[in-house]
Amino acid sequence: MKSSTYLFYDIETSGLSKCFDQVLQFAAIRTDLDLNELSRDEIIIKLNPDVIPSPGAMVVHRVPLSVIKQGENECDAMAQIHALLNTPGTISLGYNTLGFDDEFLRFGFYRNLLPPYTHQYANRCGRMDIYPLVLFYCLYKPDVLQWPTRHDKPSLKLEDLNAANHLADGHAHNAMVDVEATVALAKQLKQETKVWDYIAAYFDKQTDLDRMGSLPAPITTGTQDYLYGLMLDGKFGADAAYQCPVLGLGGHQHYKNQTLWLRLDQEKLQQTSPDDVKDTTWVIKKKPGEPPFLLPPHDRFLRLSEARAALVNDNLAYLKANPDILKAITHYYQQDVYPDVAHLDVDAALYQSGFPSRQEEALCQKFHAASSKDKLGYLEQFTHPGLRTRALRVMGRHYQTELPEALAAEFDDYLAMITQGHTEHVRDYRGVVHITPQQALAEADALARAGELDPEQQTLLAEWVAYLEAQSES
Repeated sequence: MKSSTYLFYDIETSGLSKCFDQVLQFAAIRTDLDLNELSRDEIIIKLNPDVIPSPGAMVVHRVPLSVIKQGENECDAMAQIHALLNTPGTISLGYNTLGFDDEFLRFGFYRNLLPPYTHQYANRCGRMDIYPLVLFYCLYKPDVLQWPTRHDKPSLKLEDLNAANHLADGHAHNAMVDVEATVALAKQLKQETKVWDYIAAYFDKQTDLDRMGSLPAPITTGTQDYLYGLMLDGKFGADAAYQCPVLGLGGHQHYKNQTLWLRLDQEKLQQTSPDDVKDTTWVIKKKPGEPPFLLPPHDRFLRLSEARAALVNDNLAYLKANPDILKAITHYYQQDVYPDVAHLDVDAALYQSGFPSRQEEALCQKFHAASSKDKLGYLEQFTHPGLRTRALRVMGRHYQTELPEALAAEFDDYLAMITQGHTEHVRDYRGVVHITPQQALAEADALARAGELDPEQQTLLAEWVAYLEAQSES
């Protein structure tokens, strides 16, 4: 990957739904590959009328309603962010960006008719994430940082690492403060150059694939070698030392960018029959160049308890002695597909809509480049119903005065469905229903009753309650 700059970034959002919430604050610092700062950007984005903000999110990042009202419209802001991440030679990264921020941006790009994936591969661009590096250093090079704890366990939260290592000043969950902390954190990690280079190379797809291919294969059945590796992921938890031995089942037969890895530390694994594979096994899906990463199962990497190591060895021996069961597990997961979602909203259909044609891409570019008045002419040229609806929503959110009466009424009908809480037919790709104003108000009431907010947060919460009440009455 011949990249020339890092773009450290962070986002603060209206909530956790990647499909129905939005970015409110974007901050970024561009550095050279030696982490010397070159430039910084900060963008505040106006709240869309069809977004129901989560009161919990709003009091955490503390961005006031008065500030958000003065922000840029989402269409223009996402175009700016898209340009930053797609600047040739850019590696975009942050803290847990591949676990949250990157997918959130992808849906923001998609919703606003921008290519959602080009920052991953085009024009020498790529992605990294500091969080998996921190995980590796915590296990294998702990002297590089002071490690905070919560409840007598290591805490890998950025705010705790910041406090323990004095990385940046300011409130946690302010986007620019978190970016400054992440850059400072990267500088400390990069002092151990060999460790940095080793784990950073996992973000290169070919390197990741080559390393996977070099793992040992303790089981071979027919023409398939079952690879054995040690998977690292924060989701495994501190008690498991963030690691899990896994057995590779090969690639998925329908999702060609996925490989499948069977957890070997599951007590029910030896109870598996061809009819209950789902109930007794746990498989992790992995894409090349993305976490979780696989280490060779060498003694220097293993941090397994005696009981857990014995269970892994017993399960390996069981699978080796029962190739028909292993074959049934492999077949089940290689053929398992995501279920269709009824009432999937058009803004949530990124993974189901397929890639646009070149003509559609060109039309989207013209739509973005046009003035607000001229966008209407391009809107009428969209023949694909999904693209046409997304374009209409962009117009309705930001340029409604340019819409003729019939199209304005179409958008208003959609908006009323959201604000009046009739969202049972507005679902994301997991089938989760769009939040209603009534649910957000109930969340706000629970926050107030808990009595854990400081005075600034109480003021912010009152502002958002008033906003939600007005929205539900519109």
